[in-house]
Amino acid sequence: MGCQCRFAFEISKIWTKNIIMNKPVKSEMPVIDLFAGPGGLGEGFSAFTSPGGNQPFSIQLSIEKNQFAHNTLLLRSFVRQFSQPPPEYYKLLADISIPLDKRLVTLFAEYPEQAEQAASEAWQAELGKKADSRVRERITRALGNSEPWVLLGGPPCQAYSIAGRSRNRGVVGYIPEDDEKQFLYVEYLKVIAEHRPSVFVMENVKGLLSATVSNQRIFERILSDLKDPEKALIREGHVTRTTDRGKSSSRYNIYSLVDSAGSEEGELQNFVVPMEKFGIPQKRQRLILLGVREDLVSREKPSTLTPGPLVTAKDVLDDLPSVRSGFSREEDCEKKWLKHLRNIVKESWFEPDNDPVCYEIWNVLDRLAPPKNDRGAEFIKYITSVRYVPEWYSDSYIGGVFNHVARGHMASDLYRYLYVSCFGAMNMKSPVLADFPEVLLPEHKNVRSALKGGFFDDRFRVQVADKPATTITSHISRDGHYYIHYDPLQCRSLTAREVARLQTFPDNYFFCGSRTAQYIQIGN
Repeated sequence: MGCQCRFAFEISKIWTKNIIMNKPVKSEMPVIDLFAGPGGLGEGFSAFTSPGGNQPFSIQLSIEKNQFAHNTLLLRSFVRQFSQPPPEYYKLLADISIPLDKRLVTLFAEYPEQAEQAASEAWQAELGKKADSRVRERITRALGNSEPWVLLGGPPCQAYSIAGRSRNRGVVGYIPEDDEKQFLYVEYLKVIAEHRPSVFVMENVKGLLSATVSNQRIFERILSDLKDPEKALIREGHVTRTTDRGKSSSRYNIYSLVDSAGSEEGELQNFVVPMEKFGIPQKRQRLILLGVREDLVSREKPSTLTPGPLVTAKDVLDDLPSVRSGFSREEDCEKKWLKHLRNIVKESWFEPDNDPVCYEIWNVLDRLAPPKNDRGAEFIKYITSVRYVPEWYSDSYIGGVFNHVARGHMASDLYRYLYVSCFGAMNMKSPVLADFPEVLLPEHKNVRSALKGGFFDDRFRVQVADKPATTITSHISRDGHYYIHYDPLQCRSLTAREVARLQTFPDNYFFCGSRTAQYIQIGN
């Protein structure tokens, strides 16, 4: 899922305020989350509190195939069983001397009832691989007789994205029609047709608008299918079954969250949400559909989101403890790191009298020193004070920061990082490769074409402090070149916690697995 926690929180406001149901809501509304990832969309809904102080949404089932994301979901489901996480949660997660799996076993043993409930909510399964009957049974059991209820989710989007199609185009034997990711939305469609949620929220990448299969636009097909899921499945030769909710309407009205005038029948572009306009500290465009079951639609269309001021990278990152980068392919220590960066003055391209960026680097070197927390850790004792919605991010019981470890880089890339971060601080933008000194250009086969205006001319990208960050993607798990920190004194890419901040995960949201696994979960 790529829809940030805080944005899901705003969506939940629209749902409760503007969609009038025929039946009064007497209890918590169940939420089923498909393709859940680490649980960001569900977190936003579960965290919403109505003006009367109630939390109307309750996650009953989250389905995710990835082991580490499922572990994160399981831990977060456990946390949601409490109004305030228990002291053991903070104590055990902070004790990095013990392997994480053993800490979790100890934590769950302390609270067996809550752990059992969490295990029933977080299910590791791959839709399309598990038998339909198993999926149907788990959802039916989670929902009981509850009405209304909400379905969340979006199928994996790599095959839909522009970048994904660009990568796949060069793969020998790749046939878009045979890519199962192109059609995983059918699994989502089956759940809608069989269980008939009161409302569903489906999200995906903007690239879906232009994606085609067999000369048909995928998004036009999906939009049509979602309006009448049962009919669409029958047309495609799928056997449809309905639960005892079959008496409900099987048709849906589809709405935009940002354009009330064209929400249902207007341009397809109206379903694209520019996240940075709605309180998310990154420039991110997502395709989001709000589906309301036809028999529950009021005469008044749901209201749209209200734009607000831009939130910058600095607004959500500046209070976190400084950590330094390291070396990925050689011995690493503070002294060697410091010596290597200071040796930049010996490089042939370093000309502070002729290049303003080099002059700025010269000034930075005067203040350069290894930070107190070195390269960070899975837990750092530290008092944070985030300036943007602290009531959302902060938790004073943590006493520190989780998942805040800097990655290592090639020694040659550290000079590029230093150059890029200083360039960004001076020019309020990230440089393209044409802005680099010739000698500093990376040795990559695509560099020459990029210099001529081709793709990836911003191969090294700094997150400018006073602007929203650029789009976070799972690519960050491979390298940090697109996610360079704006502070040249740290000379590094973003940590998992910083990426989580930009994706608006609360600070007490712990991500399981290795650093790479954390990046994949948050970036995906």
